[in-house]
Amino acid sequence: MYYLPCMTVNSNNMHNNTDLNATLTRIADALDRLSPPPRSASDLADVLAKADAFIWHAESNWLDPVERVNRIELALLKGIDHQADLLLENTERFSKGLPANNALLWGARGTGKSSIVKAIHGEINKHQPKSLAMIEIHREDLPSLPALLHILRGSKRQCLVFCDDLSFDGGDASYKSLKAVLEGGLEGRPDNVVFYATSNRRHLMPRDMIENERSTAINPAEAVEEKVSLSDRFGLWLGFHVCNQDTYFAIIEGYAERLGLDVPVEQLHAEAKEWTMTRGSRSGRVAWQFIQDLAGRLGKKIDFENS
Repeated sequence: MYYLPCMTVNSNNMHNNTDLNATLTRIADALDRLSPPPRSASDLADVLAKADAFIWHAESNWLDPVERVNRIELALLKGIDHQADLLLENTERFSKGLPANNALLWGARGTGKSSIVKAIHGEINKHQPKSLAMIEIHREDLPSLPALLHILRGSKRQCLVFCDDLSFDGGDASYKSLKAVLEGGLEGRPDNVVFYATSNRRHLMPRDMIENERSTAINPAEAVEEKVSLSDRFGLWLGFHVCNQDTYFAIIEGYAERLGLDVPVEQLHAEAKEWTMTRGSRSGRVAWQFIQDLAGRLGKKIDFENS
């Protein structure tokens, strides 16, 4: 008779404990997702074998494979043949394990700087499968670059680290750590890593920022040297400039032929010229935007792999 109340209490306690354990398990799982356990070298080898391109995620110190890179074939990039030859030669040497330079691609917007990097990466792996991995690091994640290089140092793959639209403003001091990583640090750049960057600025910093350093520094020459020396860490400088009308038309014709857009050349040129007037400039990017509009109007899908 007296055991029934006790059994009832124990049953409630067991039920409460079950609920508590379930809650604690959910909390632990959520914490694991927010802060995953450290990955091992074997984990890195596994992920680097999954693809040829990756995005670096600084918050988790890990690489996310990219199954299909958004790129254009190298042969379709017109008007930048000299830059393409130099960068391709540098990258081919590196993919074979030979010495190569870091590269800075600078110049006007939309002139093919990032397109040429992705195109060359694809071209090399087309002829030498799995010979070169490309890792994109975002500008805001540059402070984590030493951690990325530490991971890649233990890999057997040749790795091209790519930062698009690299520049520095105001009191941003992260360029100092980038300088050390590229050449001057104690460990230096790993032999299996090369760093490519694109920028609208040759010296990666606006002129007014450099002039301000000159006017306020105790030693103006040293202050300017500190800022400008970052670009000196890139052994290969490639300039990209606004294309002329003939080059612009050549880009348009190349895309139209490759994608099977059946438009008479005179009409193609007239529409392409009108398109530049609405944009106020001529560039590879403007040409690509025109081709997308033209393909849409013609009811054609853009598929380079099957065209």
